[in-house]
Amino acid sequence: MLVLLPPSETKSDGGSGGPLNLDTLAMPQLTAVRDKLVTELTKLAANPDASRSALGLGKGADAEIARNAALRSSPTRAALDRYTGVLYDALDAPGFTKAQRAKADARLAIGSALFGVIRAGDPIPAYRLSGGSKLPGLPTLQSVWKQVLPQALRAETDGQLIVDLRSGTYQNLGRIPGAVTATVLTERPDGSRTVVSHFNKHHKGLLARALVLSRTEPSDLNGLARVAEKSGLRVEIASPTELLVLT
Repeated sequence: MLVLLPPSETKSDGGSGGPLNLDTLAMPQLTAVRDKLVTELTKLAANPDASRSALGLGKGADAEIARNAALRSSPTRAALDRYTGVLYDALDAPGFTKAQRAKADARLAIGSALFGVIRAGDPIPAYRLSGGSKLPGLPTLQSVWKQVLPQALRAETDGQLIVDLRSGTYQNLGRIPGAVTATVLTERPDGSRTVVSHFNKHHKGLLARALVLSRTEPSDLNGLARVAEKSGLRVEIASPTELLVLT
């Protein structure tokens, strides 16, 4: 089983790992594109105004631009520790035991505008690049990644149950046919249901945590639903590839 998480705009600073080494990241088929994007993002950081425009940043975002300028020299840390925010708070990786962390490294991957998809333990620096951004002189990131990412994901996930918790923007960088997705809905007292926006990431984080901590490794959607229910989540199977998480 492989659970694909979305990235987050917010990331932790620092790290105890050495500078970025693209050769250490999972899916080496993506190295050439990663190298190109790192180079272009670093070059862009030399022009703060152009960076703000391309990345959708405000005038107070100098620290984000400085992160991009230092992509090849700043310290790294495991991707699972680099990303922060609502989903990662619910996942609570810092609270994992050593054995649970090993499961997380084996079962989790993270979508990324800069790196395509990386494994939870891959060492990366802090950076700023969103899936909807467009770097000057390059096609859209969707156009860039669709040339290589779908094939790399197929090779990485062949025969596994894939649970794709990425947002639509990141799914569009590299789709996985047949992957299970999760939709978070709120059920009102009258029985009507609406899509959750604010707590969507929180409940996806809880689902990912349940899948990491499970002693069993589900091989199909029914098994996935059982693991979710055992963790206290209320779920329904909506289709052969969609799980509903009800709040």
